[in-house]
Amino acid sequence: MDVKDKVAIVTGASSGIGASTARLLGKRGAKVVLAARREDRLRALAAEIPGSLAVTTDVTNASDLQHLVSQTMRAFGRVDILVNNAGQGLHAPVERIDLNDYRAIMELNVYAPLRLMQAVIPLMRKQGAGVIVNVSSATTKMELPGAAGYASSKCALNMLSQVARRELAADHISVNLINPYLTETEFPSKMRGASMPGGPMSGHSADFVAGYILKSIDTGETDIVLRPGMPAV
Repeated sequence: MDVKDKVAIVTGASSGIGASTARLLGKRGAKVVLAARREDRLRALAAEIPGSLAVTTDVTNASDLQHLVSQTMRAFGRVDILVNNAGQGLHAPVERIDLNDYRAIMELNVYAPLRLMQAVIPLMRKQGAGVIVNVSSATTKMELPGAAGYASSKCALNMLSQVARRELAADHISVNLINPYLTETEFPSKMRGASMPGGPMSGHSADFVAGYILKSIDTGETDIVLRPGMPAV
């Protein structure tokens, strides 16, 4: 899909991968709808992206999601692209995973993107096409101590995405997965459970990941796993 003049909703847009993806979509001529909880950051980002729409949204709140989609339709009349990026980490060994923390990340990492997919699929089907990009994690390809809670939430998102891809192929709706490696964002400081061991870890930039999100939209590549040493796009 050529993103020029397409309407794209990006969740978790107030920082990190979401903000970088929104900026890149805007540079490529898309009409970007920015969704996140931090209104001040959304307003600042909207000022950078001409023609964008900021909608303060808690993606774990079903009424907020309905408001997000209705505001998008009111402003632009369609939804061509959904980037489900909002998420949170959890670091704890299996025997010490707090169930309240686990419920919270399942709500954010699985239920929220599922609700948004369910909200936009009928619109995309009526339009005759659409692209959904779900931001997962390269931890789903590893057996990383401490990451079981987080990785299992993203594994659930992966399966939802893979099955939806088959179900929606006849409707010309692509459901793509991006699996980032370590990314230099606020993510480690916001995770639940214990702090990750060791000192600061270098990884990909948010702009690097955003480039691959746009690549998946451009090319239809459905499952991209980011690894160390990969070139930027």
